[in-house]
Amino acid sequence: MLQRIQSIYLLLAGLAIFGLFLFPLVHNVYVNNKPITVMVTGIYQDVSGQQAHTDFFTALTGATAVVGLLPLGIIFMYKNRKQQIALCYSAMLVIIGYSYWASQMVKTAIGGSDITMSNYGIGIILLSVSILFVVLAQKAIQRDEKLVKSADRLR
Repeated sequence: MLQRIQSIYLLLAGLAIFGLFLFPLVHNVYVNNKPITVMVTGIYQDVSGQQAHTDFFTALTGATAVVGLLPLGIIFMYKNRKQQIALCYSAMLVIIGYSYWASQMVKTAIGGSDITMSNYGIGIILLSVSILFVVLAQKAIQRDEKLVKSADRLR
């Protein structure tokens, strides 16, 4: 059923991933004495007092869109809860792999510059939040499956 709590959790997981388009992964990191901000769309650098998009991450941008659509697609698999559970596990692995790839892109973008805790953006947290929402959805789907099985035994 679409009105179950797992639908809300999966929707929030998808929105958290799409939030990466709005929030930076790291910001105010000095590379060559210029502050840069790294987002999933690319590198933004301070040029003459204005933020300019200096480098594009086309593959990472496309992957963000696909990974964001994954939890939203799982919502509509509500008729097959076992498949939904398996897809939740797959989504968790995909998000973990995606977050590793994004962290490697950040490391490559900043080179040898040091990152402190104040440089991390909200985007880093959003990836963990999306995994948490997928885990909560998976647990809710398992509870529904258990409830349906117990009701079938009573018939």
